[in-house]
Amino acid sequence: MPRRIALVTGGSRGIGAATVMSLARRGLDVCFTYRSKRNRADEVVYTARQTGRDILAVASDMTNPVTAARLFDAIRQWTDHLDLLVLNASGGLERDLVAADPYYPMRINRDAQVAFAKEASALMPSGSTVVFVTSHWAHLYGQVTQLPAYEPVVQSKHAGERALRCLFPDAHSRVRLLVVTGDIVEGTITPLLLERVSRGIADQRRQAAGKLPTADDMAEAIAEAALNSKLPSGHTLVVGGPLETLIQQLDRKRESSS
Repeated sequence: MPRRIALVTGGSRGIGAATVMSLARRGLDVCFTYRSKRNRADEVVYTARQTGRDILAVASDMTNPVTAARLFDAIRQWTDHLDLLVLNASGGLERDLVAADPYYPMRINRDAQVAFAKEASALMPSGSTVVFVTSHWAHLYGQVTQLPAYEPVVQSKHAGERALRCLFPDAHSRVRLLVVTGDIVEGTITPLLLERVSRGIADQRRQAAGKLPTADDMAEAIAEAALNSKLPSGHTLVVGGPLETLIQQLDRKRESSS
């Protein structure tokens, strides 16, 4: 059976690390990127290799064209094709980076996502899949009231999703695009970052949604969607509380503050 290969961006922690494990357990060899925490990446490599799959970790800042080029050089030395690209890495709440470059959220959440998808697609045979991982807030941008301090992130993530949908426009595209949108994810850095800008938001969302997904929940959904050939290009998979409950929650918050 031909070797199946996946590339996961931001695979050293949280949803990315859990996705590496989910794909490896399903028989895929996985390359993943990490930004700077080598020890953390090595732990993911060690654990994922216990499945018997080949795992490669490459340090790469996806907003830096030089390190991105080095990443794809390393991938080409490791494999001649990619069956799956999971665009998980994102950013925009890093105070130091945004202070130095106010355009940073758009560079990482839109521009870098499209550049990675274009570069990876050159290695992807017909029938391959790109999965874009986003949040309910970003997916619904323009339809719901946003948290002001979080808006640059969700606006840029939404722009990234739209740009990718244009890049892989329909079922006739050689490469299929799937979008996985998640609620606030327990056990990741996102609830902590959100609490900085809107105290109590995570608890409010838990009450509204009933239960928030974990990183493992997101990873399982990503892996299952990616390997489900019946899902059409452009399909959106919702993980966690329904989108409607978020709309209702944010509408109530807006009305109470007006």
